[in-house]
Amino acid sequence: MTATVQAAERGPETPAPTAPPHSRTEDALGLLSGTFVVSLGLYLLQGSQLVTGGTAGLSLLLSYGLPVPFWLVFLLVNLPFMALAARQKGWDFTLRTLVSIALVSAFSPLHAQLFGELHLEPLYGAIAGNLLAGIGLLIVFRHGSSLGGFNVIALIAQERFGWRAGLVQMGMDVVVVLCSMAVTTATGVLLSALGAVVLNGVLALNHRPGRYLAA
Repeated sequence: MTATVQAAERGPETPAPTAPPHSRTEDALGLLSGTFVVSLGLYLLQGSQLVTGGTAGLSLLLSYGLPVPFWLVFLLVNLPFMALAARQKGWDFTLRTLVSIALVSAFSPLHAQLFGELHLEPLYGAIAGNLLAGIGLLIVFRHGSSLGGFNVIALIAQERFGWRAGLVQMGMDVVVVLCSMAVTTATGVLLSALGAVVLNGVLALNHRPGRYLAA
């Protein structure tokens, strides 16, 4: 039986489902909730004196070694990546990313004021902090934004080459975790590596092109 006859017997192919776009209100609430969850996860990592991957991990690393608060380091580290985002992803994505970065920077000192100084058991901090950060990033991604830096590169690689964003970011995160040896113990490095795997595992399992569309 030829492919033409087989296709005729199956009938016309059903077009792939497409999800309805988010409204502006949904995007605004999504970015607010996503960045809040990310910032809370990063605060748990600070309470454990650990790092994670991405520019968030790089910013934590620098804040441990410099007399500069995390929120300011995070804001400054991400600014150079905005030119790449504007050229490759367009201004809508870039502006949303700038808003998301600003929100994480704004929420971070809020947690410190309301919770006070935390001293968490490092294993719990590594897992819980990165789980929260991964879940928050998923929300941010679903609303057409990112947290800049490595997120931008990972999303571009996924869209251009079909590489999973979580796996791409995991490779870049290894470098950040290895650099943490300058400010933490060997145990801290291992726990930071475990946390980075947890975060990127959340992204790799849940952020794939064409998945979770409305039927």
